[in-house]
Amino acid sequence: MYPLLLHSTQQKEKIIIIYIDQHDNITQRTVQVVTIKSDSILAFCYYRKEIRSFHLDRILSVGKSPWQVRYGA
Repeated sequence: MYPLLLHSTQQKEKIIIIYIDQHDNITQRTVQVVTIKSDSILAFCYYRKEIRSFHLDRILSVGKSPWQVRYGA
């Protein structure tokens, strides 16, 4: 999980996370990680269109987004 979070931060790429929210609902979010902290990440959430905090212990899965913008291809 951590390598993809770090990659999103360094390359400014979108990733998809499966997350349990504060009401124990499972959600899928497309995000771009801004900062990785010891217990959470700050990421731009494309659903909410704002910077959000996601607790690392509530992230169930992380994957690459199929909607990457490729320049010069």
